[in-house]
Amino acid sequence: QVQLVESGGGLVQAGGSLRLSCAASGGTFSSYAMGWFRQAPGKEREFVARIDWSGSTTYYADSVKGRFTISRDNAKNTVYLQMNSLKPEDTAVYYCAAHLGLIATMRVAEYDYWGQGTQVTVSS
Repeated sequence: QVQLVESGGGLVQAGGSLRLSCAASGGTFSSYAMGWFRQAPGKEREFVARIDWSGSTTYYADSVKGRFTISRDNAKNTVYLQMNSLKPEDTAVYYCAAHLGLIATMRVAEYDYWGQGTQVTVSS
């Protein structure tokens, strides 16, 4: 069983930055692909970014490309999401997720474990 715990969310003004962290336990972190998703009120959960097991391959949603950076530290069992130039439309609950394979895609259904989420609110 893999447990994921997100942290780092909060309230920030438009144009500001936040760094989310997701600490994993209960499994072999270096063998999982990881992803970040978000869900705004009244909307479906959507893909934000993903990273393969080694950290060498990343992929982003068009809406965050050039502003967000996903990274991981396998020695610390942690994945990060650096969010810069935040916009009000980035407001959502952000979730990290683990896929029990080396490489994952953007599909919510492909991920096996989820964290509880952390709220990000961007004011205009």
